[in-house]
Amino acid sequence: MKKIYLLLITTLVLISCGKEKEATVAEIIATKDIKAIRKKKTELDTKQQEISDKVKTLIAAIDQLDTLKRNPLVTALKVKKEVFTHYLELQGNVQTKQNVLVYPEMPGTLERVFVKKGQKVAKGQILAKIDDGGMAQQVAQLEATTALAQTTFERQKRLWSQKIGSEIQFLQAKTQYTAQKNTLAQLKKQLDKANIRAPFTGIVDDIIKEQGTVVAPGPGSEIFRVINLNNMYIETDVPENYIGSVTKGKDVAVEFPVLGKKINTKIRQAGNFINATNRTFKIEIGIPNKDKSIKPNLTAKLKINDYSSAEAFLIPQSIISENAAGDQYVYVIKNINKNIGFAKQVVVNTGKTTGDKIEILNGVKVGDLLIEAGARSVKDGQKIEISQ
Repeated sequence: MKKIYLLLITTLVLISCGKEKEATVAEIIATKDIKAIRKKKTELDTKQQEISDKVKTLIAAIDQLDTLKRNPLVTALKVKKEVFTHYLELQGNVQTKQNVLVYPEMPGTLERVFVKKGQKVAKGQILAKIDDGGMAQQVAQLEATTALAQTTFERQKRLWSQKIGSEIQFLQAKTQYTAQKNTLAQLKKQLDKANIRAPFTGIVDDIIKEQGTVVAPGPGSEIFRVINLNNMYIETDVPENYIGSVTKGKDVAVEFPVLGKKINTKIRQAGNFINATNRTFKIEIGIPNKDKSIKPNLTAKLKINDYSSAEAFLIPQSIISENAAGDQYVYVIKNINKNIGFAKQVVVNTGKTTGDKIEILNGVKVGDLLIEAGARSVKDGQKIEISQ
């Protein structure tokens, strides 16, 4: 009897243990028992692999038994030659080689200003006059004494030619006249500095000093800003890898967003020096400005024609994929029968882009049918259906 009782107790314990609830992942982690956590992970990995193998087996069985399955539906793009013009887009600022501040060449009071702001002036035109401090009177007196010296010299010259008088008198008269003439020329040159002249033909953009101001040569004494709006250009920096394609004479489309204006021009100068700091070289683009609407420092957008091809293959960038090795590829449709074909993966080399299209340098040929819509959902060698 005692043995039967013990057997009953043992059976109940075993049943109780069999019904014991399995610990959850959270509960096992809460124990902080690294061995138990690793054991649980191994069990779950094994179960996951078993489920994955069973799913693959089921898929294979479905593929064999499903006689009504449909092939992936795709659209086709026929490869053809196109004219391709690529543009490098940059930004630049308008400049002029004739944009200068005009300074006085002698100290004094700004006696007269003869021009107004915005006035067009010619090269050499007098813009203003500085008080000469009596230098004009000195010039007048020196002119009189120089005229007398000239008369004396000419008289002595005639007498000496007739062997009348002494040679020393002739030489003294000549020396005095020459000295007087040189002194007069220097004084006139100095007096002319009282006249402030336009350095070139242009426009008086600003009058910085007012009439009556005391001025002197040197920084801070600029009186006018004169600009020539005819000789305008844009200067910008170009990355060094374009040095072979962005050259003198290349076409440039220029847009001035502020003015809503576009013009077509050319590169008139390309630099031969690479800036070591930013690895760029400078280019200069001439800008016609007949209506004078383009001003210095105006921002411009540039589209420079750096590459052209009359027989380019252009395809949408969206149909190009990349494999693990970094190769780019597309799918070409092969063995076409009616609207059924097979997708073949073809590695391609790409060139420059324009908008949402990219140039294919090699890998495809004229007449090839590429998978367009659906290109990212097919596999190499897969049977596909071409949408009509």
